[in-house]
Amino acid sequence: MSTSRIFDNTEIAFSLKSDSELERAYFLFKMISIEPLVRIGTAATNFAIKAHLPIEGLIRSTVFDHFCGGVNEEDCLPVIDKMFQKGVSSVLDYSVEGKENENEFDSAMQTVLKIIDFAKNIDAIPIAVFKPSGLGRFKLYVKLSNGEKLSENEEVEWNKVINRFDTICKKAKANDVAVLIDAEESWMQKAADDLVTSMMQKYNTEKPIVYNTLQMYRHDRLDFLKSEHEKALKGNYFLGYKLVRGAYMEKENDRAEDKGYISPICESKAATDINFNNGLLYILDNLDCMSLFAGTHNEESSYLLMQLMSEKGITNSDKRIWFGQLYGMSDHISFNLADKGYNVAKYIPFGPVKDVMPYLIRRAEENTSVAGQTGRELSLLSKEKKRRKEQ
Repeated sequence: MSTSRIFDNTEIAFSLKSDSELERAYFLFKMISIEPLVRIGTAATNFAIKAHLPIEGLIRSTVFDHFCGGVNEEDCLPVIDKMFQKGVSSVLDYSVEGKENENEFDSAMQTVLKIIDFAKNIDAIPIAVFKPSGLGRFKLYVKLSNGEKLSENEEVEWNKVINRFDTICKKAKANDVAVLIDAEESWMQKAADDLVTSMMQKYNTEKPIVYNTLQMYRHDRLDFLKSEHEKALKGNYFLGYKLVRGAYMEKENDRAEDKGYISPICESKAATDINFNNGLLYILDNLDCMSLFAGTHNEESSYLLMQLMSEKGITNSDKRIWFGQLYGMSDHISFNLADKGYNVAKYIPFGPVKDVMPYLIRRAEENTSVAGQTGRELSLLSKEKKRRKEQ
């Protein structure tokens, strides 16, 4: 790659971390790197929360504070302000999962609306986000994705889901705050995609406000992107896409095997990488009507995107292209990109400690299972610790 290897600079990467925060991060990733420990810790934590044992303080001061911004929006402000001084924006992500009833869906919608209100006056928060299953029952999406007919009650329920999406997207457009809509399991995704496309048609009339998410470990997503592009050209509206590799691989493959259909997941990690990179290229070739949020912790894909931008004469700060990483991870990518003037945003999960635990457990498990990810964090943290000692 022609782009210089900027991600090796640990001084910039960890410039916001005090020595004690650096030590805590090192300790955490060391723990996460031990798979049996993650399994035992997960079981123990789940048990302690269900048994109402007083462990919130311990969780809060360790794993929660490393991977989350706070328990509510205001609580996240110190983190948001600190990162923005280094040019890194924030995407506030209300990371409460697995809710099932109408009151909880309405409450999640109100939280997203509050974030948009909060964000409209804060330059550091240009983007809001939500999960489709945060606003409606998962099984309802599944039924619609399968082309099954809804009962009368389910029709009423689905209309409420549509209204929640619409209320958020309408407010996002009124306040000029982009809204990213996450992707979930493939067997519910068609209904979510259709709904997001209808929101794009309605609200992306001047520029992309509503962004869908494409999980590029699915081998059908590039074709989906191309067909959505055709639709948008005919319908005269803009597209916004967050590209990610994907987070439900084991679940997807297991279900496909269990139910006897061909897995939607690419046959190998290499095939996923190619698919992701082809998605980047396709959007960059069509920036006149598309915008990109590249959600990736992969150094090579990040370097590739930088190189493509350079080759196509796209400025680093072009508002149609964002790089995104999760808070608490890959600071060497986020802060070094921001230092070079690229648009970078960190996803900052927040919510009550016990409600955010499923998210945190998934993070720990993901770090354990993604080859090399934890090792990379550890070696970068070690390098920075050594650099500071030698100063």
